[in-house]
Amino acid sequence: MPRDAALRLSTVSVVDALVASLRDRVLDGQIPPGSTMTEAEIATAYGVSRPTARSALTALVHEGLLYREANKRTCVPRLSQADIEDLFLIRIPLETEVVRILIARDAVPVIEAARAVADLEHIDATAAHAAFVEADLRFHQSLVDAVGSPRYDRLYRQIRGEVHLSMVQTRHTLGRERIVAEHGGILEAMRAGDADEAVRRMRDHLDGACRSLRQVFAET
Repeated sequence: MPRDAALRLSTVSVVDALVASLRDRVLDGQIPPGSTMTEAEIATAYGVSRPTARSALTALVHEGLLYREANKRTCVPRLSQADIEDLFLIRIPLETEVVRILIARDAVPVIEAARAVADLEHIDATAAHAAFVEADLRFHQSLVDAVGSPRYDRLYRQIRGEVHLSMVQTRHTLGRERIVAEHGGILEAMRAGDADEAVRRMRDHLDGACRSLRQVFAET
């Protein structure tokens, strides 16, 4: 392998590791909403170059976990009720269409989706809240992944970061038993090939999540 190619691979792995570390800290609440950071601060804290820090921050901006305006410091966004409404305005049609596509293609990811439901059902009660949220969202991600569209996946991952962040910032979910039951019901209808029922169950599930989160943000 040419030396310059090896160096490029090394740089990518460092950026990925930095992105993963910063993502975990944001989603665990170690970097709270409203916190700001610069490339120089991240580079110094992690012992990496400024270009590496810049790449990591840019990646998290694209995921919706960080926010940056021109000529201003990067910060962890403090989401609002309006943000929740806007997120679900996009999320609901995206995910209900995913259900229709997978049933039409006979491509329902039964094993992956069922595993996500089981993982959520059996997650340790002492697990960090961010881990519970991740297990919840993994079911939805498994359906999007099964579509096999790079553009659909890229679009969904942009809003998934903010959805995850909203649930972490409020320490809110619909509750394990309810989510497991609703995810299981969606998967059951998909396995049966009943597109209308599966879409209805997905829409009801997401509408309920939106209403619940909106209420929490309204009270804070």
